[in-house]
Amino acid sequence: MTSPLQDAVDLTGVRRALIIKLRHHGDVLLTSPVFTVLKRAAPHLEVDALVYQETAPMLRNHPDIAQLHTIDREWKRQGLRKQLLAEWQLVRALRGRRYDLAVHLTEHPRGATLTRVLRPRYSVARERSDAGRWWRHTFTHFYRLPRATPRHTVETNLDALRRIGVYPAPGDKALVLVPGPAAERTADETLQANGLVPGAFIQCHPGSRWLFKCWPAIRTAALLDRIVAAGHPIAITGAPDERERVLVAAVLDATAVETRKRIVDLTGRFSLAELAALTGRARAFVGVDSAPMHIAAAMGTPTVALFGPSGEKEWGPWMVPNRVIVADEFSCRPCGIDGCGGGKVSECLTTLPVDRVAKALFDLMAHTAERD
Repeated sequence: MTSPLQDAVDLTGVRRALIIKLRHHGDVLLTSPVFTVLKRAAPHLEVDALVYQETAPMLRNHPDIAQLHTIDREWKRQGLRKQLLAEWQLVRALRGRRYDLAVHLTEHPRGATLTRVLRPRYSVARERSDAGRWWRHTFTHFYRLPRATPRHTVETNLDALRRIGVYPAPGDKALVLVPGPAAERTADETLQANGLVPGAFIQCHPGSRWLFKCWPAIRTAALLDRIVAAGHPIAITGAPDERERVLVAAVLDATAVETRKRIVDLTGRFSLAELAALTGRARAFVGVDSAPMHIAAAMGTPTVALFGPSGEKEWGPWMVPNRVIVADEFSCRPCGIDGCGGGKVSECLTTLPVDRVAKALFDLMAHTAERD
């Protein structure tokens, strides 16, 4: 593909578009406004998505997505023959859609390769200072990121559309996550079975797939003691991952006996859609920078988020009442490193005081109660 750099795209001549986001769960959820904005700009468009299979629940019921295509990372473990067959079937399905526009929202070479194979008339990707000819000649449009100032990831995703002349209305920028009727039923049944009332419990999700983003179990336990002492029951959640199970167990072991009586442990019990449905019924959410934190924002649940090495300006709770807790005394943050010196422990996060987090949560609950 050797098209010169182009200006705004006339969407009246575009029938189908493919949005590519090959990243983790939270990253994929933060692309959801892209589909909303593009569909509002051109209602006739069929907008498809391509994501990893495990992240598909983040977009599965999005009302503005026509087809959701997935790549299974397990293909490569099934033998070369099965992998090649699966890859070919994906390419054939994508080619059959005859895309006029492709929007590649990461720097992943696979998305660039597929763009070349699909040969859409227009294609958008991030501008890269280190890009060689192959990248530069794959896409027709390149969107830029700020050089010295942070910008929220939702906005940088939308910058890909701005580059082709599509500007979002403020009301179209919200995250979109639709759990679906089955997930909603499961959430209701779980709450009823455990004596939790919708809108009257706090959800705590202490874990993250990256443990260097987690608050110490002893401090999380102290926070839960304060929440229960203030009269609020708690649903504690975690992924069906052994490391998160260990973290949650450590939190529960460190809580007071009376606190434990008012905590419902739902670790590993839910699919992503079911977790979203549960989160949508919580009075508030408290946790660290993680996909469940973004799910809370998408579900409109007031959110308290603890940030350490990652940047809250790029990854903070989006368009939801929130409080973000950071350690301002650490001038080195956000560093993006997996713990201080790469040691898997982030002091800017582990030293956050319980008092600050508890005060932020109770202030947020009082503020949102007034709005209700």
